[in-house]
Amino acid sequence: MDKVCFESYRKKYEKELFDSCIRFWLENGIDHEHGGIYTALTREGNVYTTDKSVWLNGRALWMFSSLCSTYGKKQKWIGAANLCKSFLDKYCIDPADGRMYFTVTGDGRPLRKRRYMFSETFYIIGNAAYGKAFNDQTAIETARKYFDMTLSIYQDRSKDPSHPAPKFNPETRSMRSFSEPMILLNVSHIMQECDEANKELYYRTAEELTDDIFKYFVHENLQAVLENVGPNGEFLADTMQGRIVNPGHVLECVWFLLTQLERTGDETLLPKIERIFDWSVNIGWDEKYEGLFYFKDVMGYTPEALEHDMKVWWGQCEMIIASLLLYEKTGKEKYWKWFVKLDEYVTRAFRDEEYGEWYGYLHYDNTPTIPICKGNMFKGPFHVPRMLMLAERCLARLAARA
Repeated sequence: MDKVCFESYRKKYEKELFDSCIRFWLENGIDHEHGGIYTALTREGNVYTTDKSVWLNGRALWMFSSLCSTYGKKQKWIGAANLCKSFLDKYCIDPADGRMYFTVTGDGRPLRKRRYMFSETFYIIGNAAYGKAFNDQTAIETARKYFDMTLSIYQDRSKDPSHPAPKFNPETRSMRSFSEPMILLNVSHIMQECDEANKELYYRTAEELTDDIFKYFVHENLQAVLENVGPNGEFLADTMQGRIVNPGHVLECVWFLLTQLERTGDETLLPKIERIFDWSVNIGWDEKYEGLFYFKDVMGYTPEALEHDMKVWWGQCEMIIASLLLYEKTGKEKYWKWFVKLDEYVTRAFRDEEYGEWYGYLHYDNTPTIPICKGNMFKGPFHVPRMLMLAERCLARLAARA
């Protein structure tokens, strides 16, 4: 590839990031009355429920703060970050135990609280990025407080599967979930960038989480990374949950692990990361219609989740990041070819040239679900703009190096 090629793609991703994606959310989602962001938006950008996702307000806080750190402080981004932060701080924490809600009403009254720690993880990265962007030490301290809390939950569950309350009865079936160490690895990396005073804690934690991922979830004999395993990494072959592979999750972890390699210089990780990428593509890619499936059963059975054969926005985003960063790291042509193939696919299937942003959910044949939505309690200004930002930065490095 030459500099002109890289620069052409870079400009494409820059334009989509600012003129399509971020513009869509700023114009349609920001709640100037109560604070925070609405994410349940129609294709055109109309709000179809005023309930708010705590996950997505934390992720939006990270996104708008990261834009300020990466491209310079623009008033609209600063305003959006401040509205998300103030809403989270004021309404999204349960005063009884300091844990966070999953959803609240538009004006901040609690609706639902889940046993998962993911509301906290996105609050952490939001506060960390805000603290870095605006030199706010209080936000950094908040991120550190919730990092300690969330890491403690993960460690407690590792020692005792009955704590906190698990999805399945641990006396009958005890399981580990891949999503927990995967997300915490990314959280640790973000904290390394934002909390210099405690970076050794985050480096040590990232190493431990990387070890957990390979020890428990990477199964060489199956050529798969499993979503759920037994307490010691056992393959639960006679259960639907134990056979599940989430290709998008694994490809997200691919670029988290590449970040770990970059931070530590541990080149022994690279062949392992490449194998994981190849396995996930082999399992998850739809050769007939293209696109990455949502769930697959590692033994070839039909997964329990009804949405298993859908193509969803975030999985495609993670595969784009993973393929591009692997190309940057290795220079191998196959990863560039995957990037180009994915770019052509999402342009045809997911990108909305008329109203901006991406469709969230496609059927197996790439037809959008009807009616089309641009957001809900899980889709907001995170996966697509994060991908566009990371891809633009990577392409800029490739162009400079060419």
